[in-house]
Amino acid sequence: MNITYIHEPTDLQCGQAVLAMVLGLTAEQVADELHNCRETNLKEMKSYFQEHGVRISDERRQAISKGDLPPLCLLSLETPRCWHWSLYHEGIFYDPEHGVLNDFPECSRKYYWELNITQENR
Repeated sequence: MNITYIHEPTDLQCGQAVLAMVLGLTAEQVADELHNCRETNLKEMKSYFQEHGVRISDERRQAISKGDLPPLCLLSLETPRCWHWSLYHEGIFYDPEHGVLNDFPECSRKYYWELNITQENR
């Protein structure tokens, strides 16, 4: 799986950008399909992933370091400004606000849900 980085179109669309990166869509397409151009919640994220053939773990787990993460996961990060959705794939962080990183962006608490692609979406 190849991830193409997408910067969030607005300060409120980190969730749409994460969904788009995993599914090979645009953030605008995701926002249109969700009928939501603002913050996404976990229920929306899980539902959209499942509707598009991506299994997401039921359980939220806490990460201390990058070594705690599975190969592909949705991240929920408590950044200095807000709670924020981000994406991790095989050693690289694809953060809709902060760019492509080798480690977590600045954040206090880090939670994740493992993602598994169950069908080809690209």
